Amino acid sequence: MASMEARLRNGLDGDDARRLIEQQRAERERQRQSLNLQRENILSQRTSNPGRRAALEAALKQIEASIASLG
Repeated sequence: MASMEARLRNGLDGDDARRLIEQQRAERERQRQSLNLQRENILSQRTSNPGRRAALEAALKQIEASIASLG
Protein backbone atom coordinates (compact mmCIF):
# COMPACT_ATOMS: atom_id res chain seq x y z
CA MET A 1 0.00 0.00 0.00
CA ALA A 2 2.75 2.46 0.91
CA SER A 3 4.43 2.08 -2.47
CA MET A 4 1.16 2.92 -4.26
CA GLU A 5 0.82 6.00 -2.08
CA ALA A 6 4.38 7.02 -2.93
CA ARG A 7 3.71 6.63 -6.64
CA LEU A 8 0.57 8.73 -6.32
CA ARG A 9 2.42 11.47 -4.48
CA ASN A 10 5.12 11.58 -7.16
CA GLY A 11 2.56 12.22 -9.89
CA LEU A 12 0.08 14.45 -8.01
CA ASP A 13 0.29 17.42 -5.72
CA GLY A 14 -0.27 16.75 -2.00
CA ASP A 15 -3.97 17.60 -1.88
CA ASP A 16 -4.84 15.56 -4.97
CA ALA A 17 -2.83 12.58 -3.74
CA ARG A 18 -4.47 12.67 -0.31
CA ARG A 19 -7.92 12.96 -1.89
CA LEU A 20 -7.29 10.01 -4.21
CA ILE A 21 -5.87 7.88 -1.39
CA GLU A 22 -8.90 8.70 0.78
CA GLN A 23 -11.29 7.82 -2.07
CA GLN A 24 -9.56 4.47 -2.52
CA ARG A 25 -9.68 3.79 1.23
CA ALA A 26 -13.40 4.64 1.32
CA GLU A 27 -14.09 2.35 -1.65
CA ARG A 28 -12.26 -0.55 0.04
CA GLU A 29 -14.29 0.04 3.20
CA ARG A 30 -17.56 0.01 1.20
CA GLN A 31 -16.49 -3.23 -0.47
CA ARG A 32 -15.62 -4.73 2.92
CA GLN A 33 -19.01 -3.73 4.35
CA SER A 34 -20.83 -5.19 1.36
CA LEU A 35 -18.91 -8.46 1.61
CA ASN A 36 -19.58 -8.67 5.35
CA LEU A 37 -23.31 -8.22 4.72
CA GLN A 38 -23.21 -11.01 2.13
CA ARG A 39 -21.30 -13.19 4.59
CA GLU A 40 -23.87 -12.58 7.34
CA ASN A 41 -26.70 -13.38 4.91
CA ILE A 42 -25.12 -16.71 3.99
CA LEU A 43 -24.44 -17.60 7.63
CA SER A 44 -28.07 -16.89 8.52
CA GLN A 45 -29.44 -19.33 5.93
CA ARG A 46 -30.40 -22.81 7.07
CA THR A 47 -30.90 -25.71 4.72
CA SER A 48 -31.03 -29.47 4.86
CA ASN A 49 -30.43 -29.74 1.11
CA PRO A 50 -26.84 -30.97 0.64
CA GLY A 51 -26.47 -29.30 -2.75
CA ARG A 52 -27.67 -25.97 -1.44
CA ARG A 53 -25.44 -26.31 1.62
CA ALA A 54 -22.40 -26.98 -0.60
CA ALA A 55 -23.23 -23.92 -2.70
CA LEU A 56 -23.52 -21.76 0.42
CA GLU A 57 -20.20 -23.07 1.72
CA ALA A 58 -18.51 -22.31 -1.60
CA ALA A 59 -19.98 -18.81 -1.66
CA LEU A 60 -18.84 -18.24 1.91
CA LYS A 61 -15.27 -19.31 1.06
CA GLN A 62 -15.22 -16.94 -1.91
CA ILE A 63 -16.52 -14.02 0.15
CA GLU A 64 -14.05 -14.67 2.96
CA ALA A 65 -11.18 -14.79 0.44
CA SER A 66 -12.34 -11.46 -0.99
CA ILE A 67 -12.48 -9.94 2.49
CA ALA A 68 -8.97 -11.21 3.22
CA SER A 69 -7.63 -9.74 -0.03
CA LEU A 70 -8.88 -6.29 0.96
CA GLY A 71 -6.48 -6.40 3.88
